[in-house]
Amino acid sequence: MSHGLRLAAMVTLVAAWAPAHAGDAKAGADVFKSECAECHAVKEGRNKKGPSLFGIVGRPSASVTDYAYSDALKSRQWTWTPEQLHTYLSQPAKTANPGTKMKYDGLTDAKQLDDLISYLQTLH
Repeated sequence: MSHGLRLAAMVTLVAAWAPAHAGDAKAGADVFKSECAECHAVKEGRNKKGPSLFGIVGRPSASVTDYAYSDALKSRQWTWTPEQLHTYLSQPAKTANPGTKMKYDGLTDAKQLDDLISYLQTLH
């Protein structure tokens, strides 16, 4: 596949994802507080039980240098795209990534999930 064709395919995928999953970042901040803040910070360089989520969207998985990730996550070759985050967070973490250290049951409310991902996209 040529570089131009791959780029066109990626643009199409992003464009297709965005309208279907457009969320409200402000509402997503509240979802973050109730679902994520116990274990994750949004400040750059501040890890809690989980790594900082500053800059999470677009970041390769297991790439915060001063955080001890599970072998399961280190073995993945994921990039935290909105679509990957949607897949990961919509189910129990142990299902999404067997062997993970993350203890999370998943967020099944589609609107809250879209709002949360929209909020995570603002963390740069």
